[in-house]
Amino acid sequence: MRLTTTRAAAVLGAPVLALTLLAPAAHATDVDPAAAGATVLDRIGAPTTTTADGPVWSPVATGFAATPTDDLPHGTTGGAGGDAVTVRDAAALADAAASDDPLTIYVKGTIEPAEFGSMIDVASDKTIVGLASDAELVGVGLRLDHVQNVVVRNLRFRDSYVPGDWDGKSAENDNDGIRVDTSSHVWIDHNELTRLGDGLIDVRKDSTAVTLSWNYLHDHNKTVGVGWTDNVVTEITMHHNRFSNTYQRNASIDNVAAGHLYNNWFDGQAQYGTMSRGASQLVVESSVYSNGEDAIVAKDPASKVDSRDNRFTTIRGRKDDTGPTFDPAARYAYAPDDVADVVRILTADAGTLGAPEKVRRTVTVALDGTGDYASIGAAVGAASRSSHPVEIVVEPGVYREVVRVWPGADGVTIRGATGDPEDVVLTYDLAAGQAKFYGGTFGHTGSPVLSVLAEDVTLRDLTVENAYDEAANGGSQALALRTSGDRTVLDDVRLLGNQDTYLADPGSGDTASRTYVTGSYIEGDVDFVYGGGTLVVEDSEIRSLDRGSGTNNGYVAAPATVPGGKGFLFTHTRFTSDAAAGTVFLGRPWHPSSNPLVDPSVVVRDSWLGAHVGTPAWSDMSGWSWRDDFMREFRNAGPGAAPAGQVVDGRPQLTDDEAAAHTREAYLTGDDGWRPWRR
Repeated sequence: MRLTTTRAAAVLGAPVLALTLLAPAAHATDVDPAAAGATVLDRIGAPTTTTADGPVWSPVATGFAATPTDDLPHGTTGGAGGDAVTVRDAAALADAAASDDPLTIYVKGTIEPAEFGSMIDVASDKTIVGLASDAELVGVGLRLDHVQNVVVRNLRFRDSYVPGDWDGKSAENDNDGIRVDTSSHVWIDHNELTRLGDGLIDVRKDSTAVTLSWNYLHDHNKTVGVGWTDNVVTEITMHHNRFSNTYQRNASIDNVAAGHLYNNWFDGQAQYGTMSRGASQLVVESSVYSNGEDAIVAKDPASKVDSRDNRFTTIRGRKDDTGPTFDPAARYAYAPDDVADVVRILTADAGTLGAPEKVRRTVTVALDGTGDYASIGAAVGAASRSSHPVEIVVEPGVYREVVRVWPGADGVTIRGATGDPEDVVLTYDLAAGQAKFYGGTFGHTGSPVLSVLAEDVTLRDLTVENAYDEAANGGSQALALRTSGDRTVLDDVRLLGNQDTYLADPGSGDTASRTYVTGSYIEGDVDFVYGGGTLVVEDSEIRSLDRGSGTNNGYVAAPATVPGGKGFLFTHTRFTSDAAAGTVFLGRPWHPSSNPLVDPSVVVRDSWLGAHVGTPAWSDMSGWSWRDDFMREFRNAGPGAAPAGQVVDGRPQLTDDEAAAHTREAYLTGDDGWRPWRR
């Protein structure tokens, strides 16, 4: 596989922790942990940067990992007091990690296992640290099972993802970057984890006294899971971690006695951010949630979360706060950085000592392991953090995943490698009315297979499909594509679905976002092109599916044109269907939540209409008459068109003067002179 990527804390009255399932081990109790930690940091060349909370690279454990026991009076110290070794391959790392003695293990270069997706067992009293900026584990993870006193720092974990298994359900994909089972005193600090098998980090089965700090987690579905037990004993701190383009589990925290999350940055979570489950007691403070859904969720009646001084930017959905839980300051010393500084600090300092992520201007995605990435979502996530436009070339295959082109990925192009859109299929099967496992439904922003939220994005030569099964599950909104960024282009794209296949959202600017669709195919049955944005569809096919009715087989368009928008224009396009003659409407006016400020507008001109289009060509919607909004045709042909030159009730036509104002140029060019048809 060619895949390439580029404080000392004083403890205040902390309780003595014990884990009865741990095997006894010998620890160096006379070692100075701060001096030992400083030696490690000096060896790897860590900077001396500090923030209000203390050193960015702390010589000693922080958070709950620093809490003392009789056996570990200094808290987590890892291999301090033992020998130091350097390893350069998986076999040497496995041997050293399994040692019975305290050991500091320096990892040099790239570690790849003999068996892809395997995990290396780590014994107690170990520090495993990347020696230089290029230290990484590729296709292999670390497993801590019934151990204690382990430190993992400055390592990149990447690419044990099984191509095509975005859901993480494959039997060969049950591997994590770091898995902690029934273990105590674990400090996971300054690592980078991306594109792995199941979870990036899992803390499970009564593990406790765990801290995750200054890690960079990105481009993955299931990110951090905590729990897998009915016991409520785990104590965990997560601070100064950066999450980017991570779909869920950020973190999912189940039955945790005390969970403290502070100064984390969650950017781009398409399903949910942080979840308190079971009887968990969480404090979430001074963290940033941006570009996502359901930022903070208390799932169950006993799930508690105290949300303090958090910042939410472009977040839709839940931001739960159930009130006070516990006081972290009574457990250990900390001084959270100002929430206004979190993004800047974590952009600069989260992750390893390695060079910043580099993304080439053209990258490839392939299911056979020959690409730069094995999922479209991972490539798009990298592009969203790039300082330059990126072209993503997708090799043939069926890619089952949910993809978001996040703000910041301006100028990205996603195109199929062969030029035939049927060769590259992006598919998933969420519906807007479908229940989330933690309550509520996905909604029109949660269900799309692909959402384009950045500007100047081009989709070309690919298929986007919402495969939700209406026959089995009943009709529901099930979006293939949502666009809300300005200047979006669809060129030779197939959009497949039933109800609400394509949402052209207006965006958040002063004027409605503009989308140009050319040479493409869109199919559905009910309102399958809808929204408040400005949209021009040209030289394309609009296919109405046959619902088997003799009277009403659906509606093509449902515009909800916002002030400043132009609405929808279909020009030089074919409207086709196998449905019975006269049973499909060209559209109806959508007033979301009966909003009187929208002014729905749709024009179909110079197009061919099949016999399925009836008269009247338009329909009322939710008490709003189509006659009160702008629903017009002009110079159409075909068996479903109104006879030329005749005035037909229910088929209002543009005048010649009006027609001059309803062209692709009038809809799209704008003050910036955008003319995408000239590419």
